[in-house]
Order: sequence, then C-alpha cells, then structure tokens
Amino acid sequence: MRNHRTILVTGGAGFIGLNLIQYFLGNHPHYHIINLDKLTYAANMTELEKLKAHSNYQFIKGDINDRALLEQLFSDHGITDVIHLAAESHVDRSIEAPDVFIQTNVHGTFTLLDVAKKHWLDMRNDQKCRFHHISTDEVYGSLGQDGFFTEHTAYAPNSPYSASKAASDFLVRSYFHTYGLNTVTTNCSNNYGPRQHSEKLIPTIIRKAVKLERIPIYGDGKNIRDWLFVLDHCRGIDLAFHKGKAGETYNIGGKNEHTNIEIATTLCGILDEIAPEYKKGTRISSYKELISFVSDRPGHDRRYAIDASRIEHELGWKAEEGFESGLRKTVEWYIHENQQSKPT
Repeated sequence: MRNHRTILVTGGAGFIGLNLIQYFLGNHPHYHIINLDKLTYAANMTELEKLKAHSNYQFIKGDINDRALLEQLFSDHGITDVIHLAAESHVDRSIEAPDVFIQTNVHGTFTLLDVAKKHWLDMRNDQKCRFHHISTDEVYGSLGQDGFFTEHTAYAPNSPYSASKAASDFLVRSYFHTYGLNTVTTNCSNNYGPRQHSEKLIPTIIRKAVKLERIPIYGDGKNIRDWLFVLDHCRGIDLAFHKGKAGETYNIGGKNEHTNIEIATTLCGILDEIAPEYKKGTRISSYKELISFVSDRPGHDRRYAIDASRIEHELGWKAEEGFESGLRKTVEWYIHENQQSKPT
C-alpha cells in the first residue's frame, strides 16, 4: 500500500477520533490527515484546537450527509483513504431520538461509501484506497454468562443505536462484495480513558462523585461490559487499517469484563485515595456511599465480551494497558481538568 496518503477521518472531534488522530500524527507523520466533523455536543473543542499545530493536519467542519461537500473534499484533496468514526453513539439518546441515529449512522455511512466508490473505483479504478469503518460490539446483542462475541457471531442489535450501527456495517460489507471497494471493519468493546465525553459511564461516575451527587447505576448494576483503553483501540485500528484483509472484520476488545457496579466501586476507591478533598466536611467517609440504583433502561443488554484472538493472531495486536492503571490515568486526568476549571 502507498506511503503517501491523504486520510479523511470522520468524527475526529470526538473521544476516539481525537485520540486516533493524535496517534496517527505521532506515528505516521508522512500522512496528511483531514478531520471532518460537524461539531455536535460531543465534540471536544479544547483538544481539537491542539491539533492545529501539526502542518500535516487540517480540520473541516461538515456533515457526512452532505454529498456535495464530500465530493469537493475527495476532488480537492485527493483523498486516498477513509477512517470512518463519525456516529451518534449514546444508547440513551438513541432511545429518546432514534431518527438522528438513523440519519447519521445509516444514511451518512451510505453517502460516504458511495462518494468513495465513485472517486476511487468509477473515476480512476484505484483499488488500493481503503475504507476503514469503526463499529461496536453492541451490534451482536447480548451474551449470557458464558461465551464471547467473535467475527462470526450473528447480529442481534437491541437498541436504536446498535441497530443503526449494524445497518452501517452491512452497508460497508455490501460495498465490498458488490463493488469491490477495499473495506475493513473493526468492532470494538467499550472504550474508556482521558477526554471521554461526560455522558458516558466512567466520566459520569467521576463527575457525580466529585460533585457529591448521587451516582446513578442502572438496574441491579450487574450488566457486564468489556472495557478497552482508548490508546489500545487506536493501535488496533492502525494495524487493521494497514494490514487487515479487504472485506474482513476484526474485533478489538480489552479482556476486561466488569459489572457496572464493580466499575463504580473501583472508581470511588481510587477517588477516595487520590481526591479525598471533595468529601471533606461532609458526612460521607467514601464516595461509594453516593452509589444509587435507578430504574433500568429499555433494551439494556446484559453482557458484552469480545474474543479478540483474530486480530491478535493475524495482525499481532494485544491490549497493553492494565485495567487498574487505565482507570487511574482516567481519574487523574478528570481530577486535573476539574481543578483547572475552578475559578482562581
């Protein structure tokens, strides 16, 4: 594959996108990165601003549903590859407003695929150009107490969010099998780490704790997720993008299965150790006392767990960040940010 590439990264102002762009700029300085993002509520403007220092990076505000804009980007910049992260991703929001998820995740992915096909195959028959689609383990539905999601697990999405991502996965698959587009798909488990949006579980627990507010945990708290440190995910994307077989799917998971209540308890223990000042003068001896169970959300999958053996064996990937160390790095970052935001 080519050495000099112009990669269009969609959704690069979000949590995973920002980390991925920073990773690529550091590890592939000869690539030119164009970041396309429409800057929704989930965009991290502070971290986005820091990327401007790189001469081989450019930000463009725009929507993946805007075909005219995509056509212009592909023509003007000679886009050679796409890493597609742009998506609405919060399950609770998908329950409240599913139409936004269908528009962005399904129609937006179709538009991006169709423009890529036109410019790479129809116009110049360049089969080296790669379309890398980033997806989720939620497309597989819910596991029982045993077993793991593999690349051959049947899709069984249970929320509007996961259904929209499943549809986008199938669209990517169809463009490979029907048109020969050079696609690869990666399905990841729950990402965590510094800079994640506050609506996600781990940032919510930290944010609520330091504000001495009730920490909401759905149902009985025993829903299980497989947690993946975001930089481990970036390394997996890098390997799949460069070495993955065309038309194939690779699951990326951290082998860190924990219940939601375990996550909350562990985070509160870390906060008790490194940030006791927020509870000084209160009646609580531990942030764990703030944990509160709330009504479960509709369609709440019981357990996710990924078998990442394919990407490990075929591409040489493995998770490097330990879960305890990753959580501690995450807590330390949020505490630092909270202290920085306080008025002097």
